Amino acid sequence: MRKLIASAAPACGQPLVPGLGFVHVLTFFNALKRILVGRPYGNERLSRTLLPKRIALPVYASDALSSAAYAPDEILLTLALAGVTAVTLSPWVGLAVVVVLLTVVASYRQNVHAYPSGGGDYEIASSNLGKPAGLTVASALLVDYVLTVAVSMSSASHYLVTAVPGLNGLQAPIAAVGVAVLVLVNLRGIREAGALFAVPTYLFMASVLGMCAFGAFQAATGNLADSPSAAFDLVPESGLDDGLVGLAGAFLLLRAFSSGSAALTGVEAISNGVPTFRKPKSTNAATTLLLLGLVSASMLAGILALASATEVRVVQDPATQLTLNGNPVGPEYVQHPVISQLAETVFGNGSIPFYIVVAATGLILVFASNTAFNGFPVLASILAKDGFLPRQMRTRGDRLAFSNGIIALGLGALALIFVFDADVTRLIQLYIVGVFVSFTASQLGMIRHWTGKLRTERNPESRHRMQRSRAINAVGFGMTALVLLIVLVTKFTHGAWIALLAMGGLYLMMFTIRSHYDSVARELSVEDDHQGLALPSRVNAVILVSKVHKPALRALAYARASRPSSLNAIIVDIDPEDTERVMEEWERMQIPVPLTVLSSPYRETVSPVLNYLREARRTAPRELFVVYIPEYVVGRWWEQLVHNQTALRIKARLHFEPGIMVASVPWQLASSRSHDATPTRGSGL
Repeated sequence: MRKLIASAAPACGQPLVPGLGFVHVLTFFNALKRILVGRPYGNERLSRTLLPKRIALPVYASDALSSAAYAPDEILLTLALAGVTAVTLSPWVGLAVVVVLLTVVASYRQNVHAYPSGGGDYEIASSNLGKPAGLTVASALLVDYVLTVAVSMSSASHYLVTAVPGLNGLQAPIAAVGVAVLVLVNLRGIREAGALFAVPTYLFMASVLGMCAFGAFQAATGNLADSPSAAFDLVPESGLDDGLVGLAGAFLLLRAFSSGSAALTGVEAISNGVPTFRKPKSTNAATTLLLLGLVSASMLAGILALASATEVRVVQDPATQLTLNGNPVGPEYVQHPVISQLAETVFGNGSIPFYIVVAATGLILVFASNTAFNGFPVLASILAKDGFLPRQMRTRGDRLAFSNGIIALGLGALALIFVFDADVTRLIQLYIVGVFVSFTASQLGMIRHWTGKLRTERNPESRHRMQRSRAINAVGFGMTALVLLIVLVTKFTHGAWIALLAMGGLYLMMFTIRSHYDSVARELSVEDDHQGLALPSRVNAVILVSKVHKPALRALAYARASRPSSLNAIIVDIDPEDTERVMEEWERMQIPVPLTVLSSPYRETVSPVLNYLREARRTAPRELFVVYIPEYVVGRWWEQLVHNQTALRIKARLHFEPGIMVASVPWQLASSRSHDATPTRGSGL
């Protein structure tokens, strides 16, 4: 039986399917993955990745500890805008930062006991303030985690340049390499990353505190020398020639405080990482928080006090802001970070302790990013579980780490490093906005949490404990809200608006993703009438053929075996001579299936088939159409080049057609059955 149906439509695109060569490439990359990441872990090993306190401290506290490497710099260079007199106030600014730091640490110790599940600030804000507040906190933390990596790596690259001056100008590529290394290390698993980072973290703590102690001893004995930059004079900024006087002076002082508040970043990471601690989880997390606060406060205070005693000079633009004997130092002067200058002053330039301090500081800044690499993926997985991020973020990799979150964080940090050319001063203006939004929201949430608990609690001892915790959180809320206000006022025009814009974009993205998931769930939900169980009135089988060969005959046999209500074969008339030969062969073999010829004046295949099926569906909307497509399975990469991909194109388009199912009928060629070949799908049309 012959039937000719006219069809006219524009040509369609054609996807490619990988062949054996691509398979070999994948095999190579899989082998490389095993070398870099290691062999996969089974789920039973998840409990063995939990961290003891000695490992948890470097894993989660390295970010806050490392802020001692750049927070003093930001305080000093901000105050330097008002001249030498203003710089002498740096210890007092540092003291204010220390007070806020210890208050926030005390507040978060209450948080980890109340919410040990790992949701941290996001969970607290969502549970007590509502989902919009939770999403705001989540977007702020995600942005801040990315900035943590970018700032820490950029600062580390500057410390490396201190030790190796020949690398000056390569800070951005150096920081990028550091990010890539951290991504690979974290993909291997959290416990291995923690064990690797433990030694440098403790070395940094010991070297900096030891430097401060030795410097204090030198000062007490009258042997403390001046810093290498003490001989320079500071050129005040226009309008601040008289120092910190008037409204401009007060504003600059607040700006210095907000820059120094970068020392508080990383405190919140422990509350997100409570599930990774060994039991008792909350107690161990709280202890780690306490150690973090005490050590970080000691280092920040010690560095600023020693910098004031040695008259360290750090400015934003050394070429114009530093003068020697009334003359600018010029662009050839390379400014070293505060800790480098202090190490040179206390231990001497080129001494072994000098290099230990510089190396330890550089390493801790590299590893500080590890805090974000542990916090970001966990938070992303929680958001994905709640439907606010793609579900792929919930997937654990071969080593039980949240691999997709780790990779996403690494890519975001690399983008910031190259956009801002690893400039710490520019990046830090975007910094800490997000973390103080998180701090403030979580403390307010904790106040509401304890207030709700007190309404139902009758035990006097428990009520006293809750009232104490609420008071601590209330003080924390007051301080963090004030700091947030200061940060927004002083940093908005200097780059904080970029961070706020990014937070707004993330909030909108997460809201859209959740709306999409909710919409899909409603669309796929089963109604009470169970219409999805209703059978179609008829099942119509359609076989696509281009030649009368074994793949086509197998497709015909499979279609007939399914016993459809109707059975038709179709061929697209691309070449009239070929079509005529197929029709003659069809009749000669007396195939008991009608053959329909589809006209194709534009010499393409997909559109005539689609038009035929759409017309059939239009006349029978309650009927089901099953399209059987014969396909070659080839084993060599070059065989993909000599077979077109018509079947794949048709399948891809039919997936968007309602009431149509696609059945692939593979035919393995000899090359795909060889011992060395990995079969891949070709096309039988």
